Amino acid sequence: MKLTSKEAKELLEIESKTTKDDRWIEHCISVGDSAGKIARALYEKGIDVDVDKAITLGYLHDIGKYNGESRGHVMRGYEYLKSKGYDLEFANICLTHSYLNNDVTCTAGGGPKPEDNPFLTDFIKNHEYTIEEKIINLCDLMCPHGYNVFTIDKRLIDLIIRKGAYANTQYHVIETYKLKKYFDDLLGYNLYDLFPEIKDNL
Repeated sequence: MKLTSKEAKELLEIESKTTKDDRWIEHCISVGDSAGKIARALYEKGIDVDVDKAITLGYLHDIGKYNGESRGHVMRGYEYLKSKGYDLEFANICLTHSYLNNDVTCTAGGGPKPEDNPFLTDFIKNHEYTIEEKIINLCDLMCPHGYNVFTIDKRLIDLIIRKGAYANTQYHVIETYKLKKYFDDLLGYNLYDLFPEIKDNL
């Protein structure tokens, strides 16, 4: 079963009535709206990207936090969307959004040990990320809690302050910069130009 951005936002509205902490919902909306801006700009450049799908995936990516817990939200969100009958192309974003470079160790905050979750490790290693999923990877690293948008520099510092620095932190930072450059190159300009509000959050 397919999902539209309108339907995904309605799912968030349903979960907002029972969640213990709705900051993750604000974050999801910010990621989805930011993804829409980038996807729309790419589409206007002739890049094959589904704008509404990018927004939808942004809205859904952290839905596994519906119970108020961050730990385990990746698998919990994946199972949540599957249980509701939605296609894997939508459930997969719950798995992919935190991991760059097809590597389960390339994430903020240390991340899981590969042997702790063989399914997730193998999925991330072998999954061919869509352009919409890559947009969510980047927007997740630009949008803190609330409806703000940060440069990746400020957002990465925010993550390090909150989660700490780990053996994989430098690796994750390097791959984050590579991901932004990938989209800058596709657009032909600095994607921060799409977010004039960024300067207010420096």
